[in-house]
Amino acid sequence: MKRRALLGALPLLAMPFLARAQAPIHITDVQGRQITLPRPARRIVLTQARHVLAMALLHRDPVSLVSGWGDDLRRMNPPDYAVVRSRFPRADSIPIVMRGQAGGISLEKLIESQPDVVVAGQAVMQDGLAERLTEMGIPVVIIDFFIDPMKNTRQSMAVLGKLMGLEDRAAAFDAFYTSHLAGITDRLSGLGADRPKVFIHAHAGGTACCSSPGQGAYNSMIRFSGGHNIGADLLLGPTGEVSVENVIAQNPSVYVATGGPFGGRGGIPLGPGVELEQAQRELAAVIKRSQLDVLPAVRAGRAHTIWHGFNDTPAHVIMLEALARWFHPERCGDLDPAATRAALNEQFLSIPMEGTHWADLPSGML
Repeated sequence: MKRRALLGALPLLAMPFLARAQAPIHITDVQGRQITLPRPARRIVLTQARHVLAMALLHRDPVSLVSGWGDDLRRMNPPDYAVVRSRFPRADSIPIVMRGQAGGISLEKLIESQPDVVVAGQAVMQDGLAERLTEMGIPVVIIDFFIDPMKNTRQSMAVLGKLMGLEDRAAAFDAFYTSHLAGITDRLSGLGADRPKVFIHAHAGGTACCSSPGQGAYNSMIRFSGGHNIGADLLLGPTGEVSVENVIAQNPSVYVATGGPFGGRGGIPLGPGVELEQAQRELAAVIKRSQLDVLPAVRAGRAHTIWHGFNDTPAHVIMLEALARWFHPERCGDLDPAATRAALNEQFLSIPMEGTHWADLPSGML
C-alpha cells in the first residue's frame, strides 16, 4: 500500500520541476535587449557553430538542441569539429544557415530549421538582422565571448543557462569561473603600473609577420592577467599588422604566439591531436622565420604559444591563468592552467578539451 501511494505521488512530486521547465523565461542579452520565450528552447540556431562549445559547458548533449548553425567551426577549425562529431555524429546533419565571416545568412534555411531562438554572436550579427528576425516572429538572443570577454562572459553564460533550462548548471559554472578569476586578481593585487610589455603574435607563422591584437578582445585579457599589450599602443583598430622592426624596437618582456589548426600551413599547431613537442618545435621554427629570435625576451626563455581559440570561449579562464604565470611568475607561478582544464573537462565539458593548448619554448631549441 505504501509503495502504491508513493508511486501515485510521484507525478505530484515532479510537478514543481515540470512547472519550472514549462514556465516562460525572461532574458536580457548582452546588448540589453529583452526577450521572452514560452519555455526553455529545444531548437536553437547558432550563427556561430563554435558556441556549441560554450553550450557544452552546461549541457550533456548540446548538439541535440541545435537545429541550424554557421559553417565557422568545420571551415575554420576542423580538428575541434572532428571532436564534436565524434561525440555527437548528428552534427553532420545539422543544416548550415550562415556561411563566411561576413555573415552570409540564408533566411530560407534558417526558417526551415524552425528555431525556438537564434543565438547570435555579437561579432557577426548584421546591422538590423536581429530586428528583422524578431519581426518575423523568430526571437534573437545576442551573446559575446569575443568582443569584450571580460565584461560579457558571465552574462552570456547565464543567458545560455536560461535558454536551455539549466540555470543551476550555469550558476555552478559561474562559481567556478569567478573563483578562478579571483585567484588571479588576488595574486596581482597592488600591481599598479608594474606591467611587463607583451607582444601577442596572432596566428604566428600562418600569416605574414606580424599580426597582433590592438584594442580588441585579447587586450582586455592581457590587461586582466597583468600585462601591457604593445599592440594596443601601435594599432588603432582591434587587430592589425606590426612590422618586425617595430616589435624589436618595442623590446617586449614577454612574447606569446597564438596557434591553432595550422598543420602544414606554416603556423603553430595547437588543439586536439597535437603533441606538446610538436607545438614546441613549430614555435621555435616560427620565431626563427619571423626573425624574432633576436628579442631578449625570446633569448631569456620568455617565449610561449597559446591556442588562438581561447578568444571566443568561456574556457579562456585557462588562458588567463597561463598568461598571468608568464607575465608574473613570482606572483602567479603557483597557478595551474592544466589543473583548471582538467577540472573543466571533469565537471562541465561534454565536449572535452583534448591535445595541447599552450606551450613554452624549451631552452636550447633556438
